[in-house]
Amino acid sequence: MARVGFRMQLKAGNEEEYKRRHDEVWPDLARLLRDTGIRNYTIFRDGTTLFACLEIDDPEALEGLPREELMREWWRYMEPLMECNPDSSPVITPLEEAFHMD
Repeated sequence: MARVGFRMQLKAGNEEEYKRRHDEVWPDLARLLRDTGIRNYTIFRDGTTLFACLEIDDPEALEGLPREELMREWWRYMEPLMECNPDSSPVITPLEEAFHMD
């Protein structure tokens, strides 16, 4: 099992809408993430900076998500709120794990 952490950036003024959209996350998207092996997925917010952490047995499985139309649709839905790449995926900065305690 691997823990994966990364940082993303909201565009200012979109904090409430970002929260609302995640409170209503699409059931099919949640299922896709679970089927990919993702569990214990949490996103924290500090102002407009987002910090995400997830657990997954096979981190390479994450590489298949950009090929999923549902994932791309979610990215397009979230694109107005976040800093994104040309393909609408969020700009992600990987984070190095510095400490963990069970």
